[in-house]
Amino acid sequence: MFSIKKIIISFLIIVLSSPLYSARIKDVASVAGVRSNQLIGYGLVVGLPGTGEKSSKFTEQAFATMLRNFGINIPQGQTLKIKNVAPVAITAELEAFTKRGQKIDITVSAIGEAKSLRGGELLQTFLKGVDGNVYALAQGSLVVGGLGAEGADGSKVVINTPTVGRISNGAIVEREIISPFTKGDTITFNLHKSDFTTAKRLADTINNLVGKNTAILIDGTSIKVLAPRDRSQRVSYLSTLENLKFEPARSSAKIIVNSRTGTIIIGQDVKLLPTAITHGGISVTISENKEVSQPNAFAGGNTEVVDNSEITTTESDSRMFKFDTGVNLNDLVRAVNEVGLAPGDLMAILEALKQAGALQGELIII
Repeated sequence: MFSIKKIIISFLIIVLSSPLYSARIKDVASVAGVRSNQLIGYGLVVGLPGTGEKSSKFTEQAFATMLRNFGINIPQGQTLKIKNVAPVAITAELEAFTKRGQKIDITVSAIGEAKSLRGGELLQTFLKGVDGNVYALAQGSLVVGGLGAEGADGSKVVINTPTVGRISNGAIVEREIISPFTKGDTITFNLHKSDFTTAKRLADTINNLVGKNTAILIDGTSIKVLAPRDRSQRVSYLSTLENLKFEPARSSAKIIVNSRTGTIIIGQDVKLLPTAITHGGISVTISENKEVSQPNAFAGGNTEVVDNSEITTTESDSRMFKFDTGVNLNDLVRAVNEVGLAPGDLMAILEALKQAGALQGELIII
């Protein structure tokens, strides 16, 4: 039998004595089964000032179906003018434990040729889950941050995205999602980032508070924890556990290189083996000049404009840096700054170091 009062007193003692660099369990792990669910729907936005859909069959069909639901039948063969209407996709996130009758935010996006959704009104739309069941009903006026304007000559200006809008509290929940949180005798913490050392430290922290074998390691991601069956006690129990502080393990040594932006992130534990680096800056300049080719007066040729390419190569003085065993991040960054390398040059050096086996760390290029 769990004594919640005793656990809370022990928890306060641990929190007050926790180091400042520690993290809470809720910051590095989540409870299995406690998750959000995605919803999606298809609907119509009306009331647009001429910025809606051009004539399209599926939009006309959807509009005609809506009118038919209200007892209005469109004569067969008649073409609808629907430039004030736009077909849209509606997406939403249904958070865990959201109850029937509560409201959630929705995002509305045009899926046709509509130029802007500004000033539009979303008609009542079903939002379904992956199982095909309806979980919410959406409706309301859109808030669009984008703006678009077009001139008669075809010139146009677009600010942000005028074809996407939001409706705060735009959907009412009609069906709840049953969570497995209250089932069984255990709850499971799943680390956001798998790490065996972090998993062990998390389990040890819980065991030190509640008792031996309360938390059981499953793998490098999951830790199963004994929990009371009573719902009220389980909520209080989890509230105590998720605020426990411990020291997560430091991640493995990594260097992240973004080849598109030139951004380079070097982890704290990256080290170099004894090595020497030399880098010569080579600059290649190609100049394209236009020249007129004038043949001899008696040659019978034609006067033409030809390209004349000039290639100039210059090489600056090279510098060599020698690193001893266990060079850390600070030494590496200091040397790079002294050389004055551009991001592209540093990428080339890092790749060469990795190929030579002198780089202790994982090199990731994205």
